[in-house]
Amino acid sequence: MSRGEIIDGKGMAAEIRLELKEKTETLVQQGVRPGLAVVLVGEDSASQTYVRGKIKACNEVGVYSELIQLPEDTSEKALLARIDQLNQDQSIHGILVQLPLPAQISPDRVIAAIDPEKDVDGFHPIQAGRLLTGLDAYLPCTPHGILRMLKRSGIALEGKHAVVVGRSNIVGKPVSLLLQRENATVTMCHSRTRELSSYTRQADILVAAVGRYHMIGAEHVKEGAVVIDVGMNRSPEGKLAGDVDFEAVRPLVSHITPVPGGVGPMTIAMLLYNTVQSAQRVASLT
Repeated sequence: MSRGEIIDGKGMAAEIRLELKEKTETLVQQGVRPGLAVVLVGEDSASQTYVRGKIKACNEVGVYSELIQLPEDTSEKALLARIDQLNQDQSIHGILVQLPLPAQISPDRVIAAIDPEKDVDGFHPIQAGRLLTGLDAYLPCTPHGILRMLKRSGIALEGKHAVVVGRSNIVGKPVSLLLQRENATVTMCHSRTRELSSYTRQADILVAAVGRYHMIGAEHVKEGAVVIDVGMNRSPEGKLAGDVDFEAVRPLVSHITPVPGGVGPMTIAMLLYNTVQSAQRVASLT
């Protein structure tokens, strides 16, 4: 067994974007150009960076993108009204509201206001319910990206023990459901799990999505495991780093994702995938 093979999320995402570009060209020939609206409220620097990456990816695959930038003091009422306009806009097939939002705005109300058929983030309660019950849904982008990475790497999931560290609605909960769909046995842990390593050392597949710098070290993994690092943190030196101590863990495991260049690019690729999927649904109805 090879050790420490890096799962190249950046390369996989580039392949998926090429596939999506072909699908977009076909849709355009049918008179439907996929359109994504990205709403950014405030001046958060990290959010601005993420949004730029999403707009660039849209341009690369031929998806129409509309960036809506609103000031920090935007009211919840004003934002909900803007979302309602986008819900009615037939040129927009996907709506993404970049999180986090300013304190005066409830993210739950905003997510619930998005037309579920345009919820390409996969966060709407209706989409979450469809995922839970095994119905067709727009899959949340990061969990979907993780699943695609594992499959494209030839990693078998059926019968494997997967341990997910993190219980967020965005990553932890949905990725556990997707892994169960693939017949993995899933254990869910989180930042308050006692004796965390006693669980993580059992994992054939370990997904770290808790948002703490280097929380997962060599003592948390068993030899030959597959490690997926979802964390996006800053090291004490200010460098981008994950939840996993990459240098300490890599020699022990069979596969591992880097930060950056791992899960992040796949998340954006799956956002485009959902947007194109939404446009295909519209094209089939016309």
